[in-house]
Amino acid sequence: MNSPALANLRVLDMTRILAGPWCGQMLADLGAEVIKIEKPGSGDDTRAWGPPFLKDSAGNPTSEAAYYLAANRGKKSVTVDISRPEGQEIIRALAAQSDVLLENYKLGQLAKYGLDYARLSAINPRLIYCSITGFGQTGPDAHKAGYDFMIQGLSGFMSITGQADDQAGGGPQKAGVAISDLFTGLHATIGVLAALEQRHTTGLGQYIDLALLDVMVSSLANMNSNYLASGKPPVRWGNAHPNIVPYQTFAVADGHIILAVGNDAQFKKFCNAAGCPDLSNDPRFATNPARVQHRAELISLLSSLMLTRSKADWMAVLEKVNVPCGPIDNIAQALHNPQVLARGMLQNISHPAAGMVQLIANPIKMSGSSSTAPTHPPLLSEHTDQVLREKLKLDQTHIDTLRAKGVV
Repeated sequence: MNSPALANLRVLDMTRILAGPWCGQMLADLGAEVIKIEKPGSGDDTRAWGPPFLKDSAGNPTSEAAYYLAANRGKKSVTVDISRPEGQEIIRALAAQSDVLLENYKLGQLAKYGLDYARLSAINPRLIYCSITGFGQTGPDAHKAGYDFMIQGLSGFMSITGQADDQAGGGPQKAGVAISDLFTGLHATIGVLAALEQRHTTGLGQYIDLALLDVMVSSLANMNSNYLASGKPPVRWGNAHPNIVPYQTFAVADGHIILAVGNDAQFKKFCNAAGCPDLSNDPRFATNPARVQHRAELISLLSSLMLTRSKADWMAVLEKVNVPCGPIDNIAQALHNPQVLARGMLQNISHPAAGMVQLIANPIKMSGSSSTAPTHPPLLSEHTDQVLREKLKLDQTHIDTLRAKGVV
């Protein structure tokens, strides 16, 4: 087995909240050394985004918020006040020996401190510098702050998410997690890896400009194409699909089930298994375009039929004939799903404040690269002395002086 895929990389992570830290955590999971730069005294904003907070071995809450734990495993925490000249010099010295720098400061903010791409790339031409903002580095809104919730609204996502206006509970709805942040973190990872690959050829780093709005707009995928092809803005369909029928939730005798019929052959199998073979031969329902056109009629018929059996009964019948279906589990049920457990998606990691913390594992499984031994999301400033000693060769007296001055 080879070493972890990114074992030879060093990443300077100057991000906070979720989009940037998600990218940094992904790179750490793949083996990179990720040094998280935080504000002395308070650190990443999400350290205070609780409750819930991690509990210690006695069951008492610690200062580690669950939100922070979700996006910072595998990193080293170093506190630096970048508004101070001495702090800026520390960042420049670390950037000089890093492969990647991640930042999500407002437009032009790091330039005030001499920490923008132009000046850091002059020190280290191989540096890949990834900036994450709400609206990007150009355009009329570049100066605005961007947050996931507002980006979900601006991008059009909330116009297609939630029940239709004429249904109970109708109206726009955000996603249950900050998906524009998460998608942007993943796109940042892709951009960084692409820039690293190009550096093998050119020997030079480059600047990556990522905007939450750009990412979220691009992520609407077929909904964008539906509009561009038809000229009609897509609408909310709740748990139904605009292009496939039947592909939605149905009430059953003891709750709800998802039925996801993806093609005509599956619809025929469903009808045979459900005891309604005539439906698949009905010209109104024989093909997916016909089913979409006659959606209301078909769903009315199927809704009555689905109520005649329980979740377990439907799943047993439909899984036997390979018709996609499934329950709607809560997170506790999902994390204890035998398949999730078999895939090693829950991991126990030693933690200095809690003794042990349970976190989600990285889902990427590679045959030719070993996995990194996961380390806990760092305590605030946990690695400051270590990094300053080992990377910058500062002695303890110098470090103590910087700490006394509030620089670290």
